[in-house]
Amino acid sequence: MRIIRDYQFVEPQDRGASAAIGNFDGVHLGHQSVIDIARHATPDAPLGVLTFEPHPREYFAPQSPPFRLMGRQARASRLEKIGVDLLYELHFNTALATMSPHEFARDVISEGLGLAHVVVGEDFRFGQGRSGNSADMVRFGGEMGFGVTLAPLLGNGDVTVSSTAIRQALSDGRPRDAAAMLGHWHRIQGRVITGEQRGRIMGYPTANMSIDGLHPPAFGVYAVLADVLDGPHKGSYHGAASIGVRPMFGENQANLETFLLDFSGDLYGATLSVALVDYLRPELKFDNIEALIAQMDDDCAQARAILAQT
Repeated sequence: MRIIRDYQFVEPQDRGASAAIGNFDGVHLGHQSVIDIARHATPDAPLGVLTFEPHPREYFAPQSPPFRLMGRQARASRLEKIGVDLLYELHFNTALATMSPHEFARDVISEGLGLAHVVVGEDFRFGQGRSGNSADMVRFGGEMGFGVTLAPLLGNGDVTVSSTAIRQALSDGRPRDAAAMLGHWHRIQGRVITGEQRGRIMGYPTANMSIDGLHPPAFGVYAVLADVLDGPHKGSYHGAASIGVRPMFGENQANLETFLLDFSGDLYGATLSVALVDYLRPELKFDNIEALIAQMDDDCAQARAILAQT
C-alpha cells in the first residue's frame, strides 16, 4: 500500500483510483462496507481511501478529551490488511479547512488526486463549516467527471455501527461488543517504552505503552492477544494487560502495561499491537504488594483460560 500525503503532487500511477472518503477511525464494519463498495464500483481501478491527519476534530478542538480509536499507523496497518492499494492521507490544515465544497471536489478529488470514483456515506459532510452534503458530492461528480456512490449506514442489531458506539462499548468494559462492530479486535498499537520496572521486581515484567491521544477503554485488567510487529521477538502471544493509572503507586499518567504469557525477552523499542479480548476486573488499590501479586496470579490464570478458547 502506498501512502500519498499531498494532493498537489501526485504521481500518474496514483491517479484514477476508486476511493472511499472519510476519517475511518477504527476501520469498523461500516467503514469496511464503504471501502467494499469502492472496491467493486470500478473493479479495474486501484482501491483507495481518502482520509485526513490530524483528524479534523483534533484540528478544530485541540483541547477536547482524547477520542481516537486508533492512531495513524494502526489505521494504515488495518487498511493495508483489508486490501487498500492507495491511502491518500492528506494533512488537514487551514487550507483544507477553509475550502468550499466546490473547491474540495475540484481541487482535491478531480484535479488533484484524479479520482475516477468516490464512495461516501449518506450522512457525509464536507467543505468549510461542513456545508457540503452527499447530494452536493453527486452533483459535483456529474459536473467534473468522477463517479459517486452513496453508502447506506450499517446497523448491528438495534445499534448503528459507529465510532461513537464503539467508544461507548469500550468505556463500559465491553470489548467483545466493540469487536462485533469493528469486525476485528480493538487494538492499541505503539512502541514499547521504559516504565518504572515494578512489574519485573514482582515477577511480572510488562511491556509499557502510551495511550496518549487515544480514547481510554475502561480502566482495569484484560485478557489480550499481542502481536510483536518487529524485532527479534516478532510473533503472536497471549497475555494479560492493565490499562489505567496504577493506584497502588500514587498519581500516574494512564498507560497500557502488557504481560506476555510464557515469554522471556527484551521488548524495549519494539512495536506492539495489543488486542483487547475480555475485561477481567476494574483497576484496584490493594492493601499490600503481596495481595496485588496474588491477584495478578489469578488474572493471568483467568486470561490463559479465556484465550485458550479464543
